[in-house]
Amino acid sequence: MAVKKLTCIECPKGCRLVVDVENTKVIKVSGNECPKGEKYALTEIENPVRTLTSAVTSKGLDLKMIPVRTGKPIPKSRMFEAMNEVKKIRVTASLKPGDVIVKDFLGLGADLIATRKAGRGE
Repeated sequence: MAVKKLTCIECPKGCRLVVDVENTKVIKVSGNECPKGEKYALTEIENPVRTLTSAVTSKGLDLKMIPVRTGKPIPKSRMFEAMNEVKKIRVTASLKPGDVIVKDFLGLGADLIATRKAGRGE
């Protein structure tokens, strides 16, 4: 059995978690002052996810790079694949924050959305 130490980021307390792990499965979590800590440790060890933030290139718009993010966290193990796909995207239509650039990005159930306005110099 392995012991992992994490700092919970689910609330302002920042509990120091001690997680007993066996075969990539959480056996026990200690050090959490609320139930959020146990859930955080379970997710972070067994299926870590992150929100992807990046930028896509544009053509004919007032911004050369459009900042984007996924609408929800995606598996950390797919981040490099996701970044390789982001590099291929070229935006040509005007956008406003929240507009979907790619629906169901990589089939992960998360849309890739614009986080800044970009237009044709209007």
